[in-house]
Amino acid sequence: MSGMSGMSARQRHIAHLHLHAALTEDQYGDIIELMCGVTPHVQAIPPDAVQLDLTSALRYFDLSPYDMVQTTMMRLKLLYGIDCSAGLANNRMLAAMAADASAPGETTWVPAERAADWLHPRPVTALPGIGRATASTLGRYGLHTIGQLTDLPSATLQRLLGAGQARLLAERARGHDPRPVTPAEPAEHLTADLVLERDCLDPARHHRAVLGLAEQLGGRLRGERRIASRLTLTVRYADRSSSTRTRALPQPTDHSPALAATALGLLAGLGLQRARVRAYAIRADGLLPAESAYWQLSLDPADARARAAEVAADRARRRFGPQAVRPATLAD
Repeated sequence: MSGMSGMSARQRHIAHLHLHAALTEDQYGDIIELMCGVTPHVQAIPPDAVQLDLTSALRYFDLSPYDMVQTTMMRLKLLYGIDCSAGLANNRMLAAMAADASAPGETTWVPAERAADWLHPRPVTALPGIGRATASTLGRYGLHTIGQLTDLPSATLQRLLGAGQARLLAERARGHDPRPVTPAEPAEHLTADLVLERDCLDPARHHRAVLGLAEQLGGRLRGERRIASRLTLTVRYADRSSSTRTRALPQPTDHSPALAATALGLLAGLGLQRARVRAYAIRADGLLPAESAYWQLSLDPADARARAAEVAADRARRRFGPQAVRPATLAD
């Protein structure tokens, strides 16, 4: 066991637990607290996963990485009746991929020396951030597995995807991920709201109001270098009643169009055709540091242009005020 302790000092041991349960925020918080009894290095991955850096805990508990994960899963089963799929590896990305490859109640361990062999036959879509467009483009060139990507000359991959995306994808395909497990901060959220001077029955104005609030939230998230995992839309009516809807974002983001798409989906779900609306509020929660996320790899140059324009607009607003740049759809 002393040999295992020496190895732990040189190499990280990261566990990713996918919780097979529909959890309330309070239940999820209780599980995070329980995990903090195993290791102080716990990162929440809302709404139903958690990552643990077990490196220092192994020395304390004098257990192998695999046994540590089994003990943790057993505690979750006994205390909460929750089954987990677990992944264990030397970095966060591999641990998450290993958990995705595990059935409920099972653990997939990918030791560092076997990572390349384990990744080689897996489909490129198993890598985080690979969207349909990227997978389709790679597939047209006969690139279906991670191993085929690692065998490809870097210059060829750059011609297919562009330099930045090719470099990122090549790093992931080789199983590299330097991100640390970041302990959870107290729950935080950002809210943008709008109170009207008089009741509004116009669906087009509802649309513009929610779009404007999503744009506000995006700017604030980017300014604080954070991304949101969930949006909650609350609409208050003239009679002081209200409706609230919550939806997880497809992936954590600070990109205003993505926030707007989810917010407008929530608005459409309320069916406000004849409602007399007095106020709107959008809350972004499940906040994470921007650098902790994987961005979706996109081959659409319009997406890159949109993000560049967004950065320029943020810069203009900081210099000239919040009304300096507005989306065309908000123009009167």
